[in-house]
Amino acid sequence: MKIKMNKDSKIYIAGHNGMVGSAIVRKLKVLGYSNLILAGLNELDLRNQESVMRFFDDKKPEYVFLAAAKVGGILANNTYPAEFIYDNLMIETNTIHAAYLNKVKKLIFLGSSCIYPKMCEQPIQEEYLLNGKLEPTNEAYAIAKIAGLKMCEYYRKQYDCNFISAMPTNLYGINDNFDLDTSHVIPAMIRKFHEAKINNQKSVMIWGTGEPRREFLYVDDLADALIFLMNNYNEAEHINIGTGDDVKIRDLANIIKDVIGFTGDIEYDTTKPDGTPRKLLNVNKLNRLGWKHQTTLENGLTEAYKWYVSKGIGSK
Repeated sequence: MKIKMNKDSKIYIAGHNGMVGSAIVRKLKVLGYSNLILAGLNELDLRNQESVMRFFDDKKPEYVFLAAAKVGGILANNTYPAEFIYDNLMIETNTIHAAYLNKVKKLIFLGSSCIYPKMCEQPIQEEYLLNGKLEPTNEAYAIAKIAGLKMCEYYRKQYDCNFISAMPTNLYGINDNFDLDTSHVIPAMIRKFHEAKINNQKSVMIWGTGEPRREFLYVDDLADALIFLMNNYNEAEHINIGTGDDVKIRDLANIIKDVIGFTGDIEYDTTKPDGTPRKLLNVNKLNRLGWKHQTTLENGLTEAYKWYVSKGIGSK
């Protein structure tokens, strides 16, 4: 089932206003794809089945990037588990089923590395999914995402749909969420260090011990990988997307501190949860297909911080 997008193919990017979706749109435009279908939340609520069915019947997309999701960090996942499981189940169920009914040529669904078992052998291979207990702090999100991934697998099995799934590692970059109550680790750190710098604070407090290790991928690299997979990958098994390298949270904090130019101290609140001890993806499968990331962590953080400053987020 080798299918490649044409430059004038009708391509729907679900979640195009988010960090991942907007990166996909930017990359598609750079590559010359001209027939993009976009609809914001005010135009289409993907949680509403009737609206989704009507949208697909009207627009008839040929290809779908399912990047829409409710996402957040440890605090958000802990605080709003009902919303995380409901919203994500509805978004993916409605979109995948509508894609099947409207004979979409190919759909790519985005999972997340945090849906692998908490105590996975490292680096994490694709077959480790469902081999152990999930991280409790994001279990609701993980269960929803696993359901979406399996839905693609079963629709492929029963209906012969070319629906594939990608498993990205931790992401950061342009259009990230910098709300301290709902953000992930990198945007939260960027905001904390920036505000500490402009307010002449003596120190910045980081959640946890700083010992967990995390892998981070610049979102524009993810967009490039997703387009590559849309044109080159047609297997039932999901595929990992990452850098193959990880970093301690305390080392990440020092890199961000240097990028921003904060000269104070870093303190750690060890009463706060660390989450999963380590989460590094095995990306050999993707690398063998011919794709590797291009953006270093330092360069990506620099670009993310430039964008943050340009938007005046958190300025005082």
